[in-house]
Amino acid sequence: MPNLYATSDLHITHQGNEAFLDRITPQSADDWLIVAGDVAERMQTVIDTLATLRERFATVVWVPGNHELWTTAQDPDQHRGEERYLELVRRCRGIDVLTPEDTYPVWPHAERPLTVAPLFVLYDYSWRAAPAARVPLTEALRQAREAGIVCTDEYLLHPDPHPSRQEWCARRLEYTEKRLAEVPSDHRTVLVSHWPLHRHPTEPLIYPEFVLWCGTEETADWHVRYRAELAVYGHLHIPRTTEVDGVRFEEVSLGYPREWRRRARGAIPMRKVL
Repeated sequence: MPNLYATSDLHITHQGNEAFLDRITPQSADDWLIVAGDVAERMQTVIDTLATLRERFATVVWVPGNHELWTTAQDPDQHRGEERYLELVRRCRGIDVLTPEDTYPVWPHAERPLTVAPLFVLYDYSWRAAPAARVPLTEALRQAREAGIVCTDEYLLHPDPHPSRQEWCARRLEYTEKRLAEVPSDHRTVLVSHWPLHRHPTEPLIYPEFVLWCGTEETADWHVRYRAELAVYGHLHIPRTTEVDGVRFEEVSLGYPREWRRRARGAIPMRKVL
């Protein structure tokens, strides 16, 4: 039986992570791989890494993380915001890697039809640490800065041409809900997103203020509404399996060397999810 594997947050340019690319290999020629974002920051590195993985796996499904969407001074490619995302999509199509803009593929090895849905919905600051639950966003951001927590997205993830990341998130939510509503009603789904769709995986965060940059309340019921068999995500660098409403959630991130080196089980660059 072919396998469906998943990985995320490879951060392939971090010293100590690059060697793990060689360990992401299939067991059979029909295996698929989900890549749930944060491959790298430079666009060409992202594409080269995905191209290598596509040579090994029958199908590769990718969603962007925040790091792919950063526009850094060191990257020769200076696309920003939505234009950067669409350029990544264009290049992925050139190497036969599926994206959130492509027809959702159907995993052909399940007992019933199982649609693999790659999603890109961003975040909208609606997840808050308790002290910021009912304050304006400016105050929530101030509290986070006071705690020493400011996501680099604030400087490098540009929302152009949208006026804000919240507005870009709203447009992505609207678009994605329409796509998911078109999945046949007799299909179960595998929902793939870089940011978790449900808030519960953020509970172990050491710095709860970081939850601002982790998701949106608008997706809280998607795992039920869209008949998820499984939800795959990354971003938090807390790889684990949890369950909500009878739906399995899998964080499949590798994370930074300083993180996986202190885990008893070490680095796990790829996980079998089906």
